[in-house]
Amino acid sequence: MSNPHEATHWPRTVRLMWTMLGLWAFFSFFIHFFVTSLNKIVIFGFPLGFYMAAQGSLIAFVVMLFWFASAQDKIDRECGVAEDD
Repeated sequence: MSNPHEATHWPRTVRLMWTMLGLWAFFSFFIHFFVTSLNKIVIFGFPLGFYMAAQGSLIAFVVMLFWFASAQDKIDRECGVAEDD
């Protein structure tokens, strides 16, 4: 490895991947396990459990997608392995 930062690239990428996987599992499964409890919370006239099933989780996935791409690009650039470097 010619760049000293390349050694940290893979551990940082793996940490990011596990973080994203945890968030994905949270919004995919965990939050829906408590839908009955969440329905007691009403936001803009909609029960929170219903909102999370209908739109909230999907919005979270889109935000996670852009956040992941940005974070991975930042890691790549800091470690000197970005494609356009």
